Amino acid sequence: MERPIYLDHHATTPCDARVVAAMQPYFAEEYGNAASRTHAFGWRAAEAVERARAQVAALVGADPREVVFTSGATEANNLALCGGARALRRARGGAGARLVTCATEHRAVLDPVAALEREGFTALRLPVAPDGRLDPERLRAALAEPALLVSVMHANNEIGVLQPIDALARLAAEAGAAFHCDAAQSAGSLALDLTQLGVDYLSLSAHKLYGPKGVGALVVRRGARLEPILHGGGHERGLRSGTLPVALCVGFGAAAELARERREADARRLAALRDRLLARLEAELPELAVNGSREQRLPGNLNVSFLGAEGEALLAALPELALSTGSACTSAKREASHVLRALGADEARALSALRFGIGRGNSEDEIDRAAELVIAATRRLRALSPVWDELRRGRKRAARS
Repeated sequence: MERPIYLDHHATTPCDARVVAAMQPYFAEEYGNAASRTHAFGWRAAEAVERARAQVAALVGADPREVVFTSGATEANNLALCGGARALRRARGGAGARLVTCATEHRAVLDPVAALEREGFTALRLPVAPDGRLDPERLRAALAEPALLVSVMHANNEIGVLQPIDALARLAAEAGAAFHCDAAQSAGSLALDLTQLGVDYLSLSAHKLYGPKGVGALVVRRGARLEPILHGGGHERGLRSGTLPVALCVGFGAAAELARERREADARRLAALRDRLLARLEAELPELAVNGSREQRLPGNLNVSFLGAEGEALLAALPELALSTGSACTSAKREASHVLRALGADEARALSALRFGIGRGNSEDEIDRAAELVIAATRRLRALSPVWDELRRGRKRAARS
């Protein structure tokens, strides 16, 4: 079988060849430990890490000293939420241990929040509008009661919807709460500036922007309170112990620099490919529903429900395409997406959704081929579906009345 067309760039991106080339020397030739400061091997490794730190900082308008390397965005989220919440509670003498987040967050935020609840914190999960956006007025009302920390992701990993982070962070600051933002999905394709956004903690991941898996960062704004969740050596200014993977840090830095150079051109191109795909699907398939805001979303994201054709069945019928029904981190669980249910989607709509993640390497020909395959597979499955028969009968009854 031919290699499938890869349309799952929200799960991971291929490592750019230039990033691989930048990392290569640090696997076998420059193998020093960046914490070994007594010889040249360690000095060169430390210099490479600091160059990478500066490149990552430049991607989001931060000071290099604000970048803490982690194993990925999941660890960065845990460090911000658990390390931030505990440090803030300690600073306030244990008072007001309340957290606020959003119902559509990634599990790497929702699960740490649940763990903090088991420690005695309280948490409020705010609902979103049907387009997936969080109304700032909802947050304003939630912050009428004191809170330590607010966490809202920039771009949703399933539906690609963008949240008004600057407005939300401003409300949190006015209420005396710290603000965390998971920007793993957006940092490679949208311009971000830590100061303008007004966030205290920003989570990043290299493998979402054509870098290597296994490395990420938490950007901690100067003055933000944080205590470590890993202990054992005091690396990363005492905030994240553990020997740094120098090659991966170098790769993250190279990928961040490439993203900064290319993101405007990439964003225009990906949005055009996404719109091309959607136009073809909508022209050929009735009862197709786009999940999430059509305007406020990542340029390469399209999440669509094909009513009358179950998402898992579509995936099985499309071996020529690499797609997903939602988050790669929850794909082992066959259940309706918590993100789509938070938008008000019923189970049939949630279970008939596919996520298209268009990336840097995709071509117009691939998009056109993907559309043809999805249209044909949807028609085949709908022909066998009692749900689709009921939908058609319902349309006929509505037309007669």
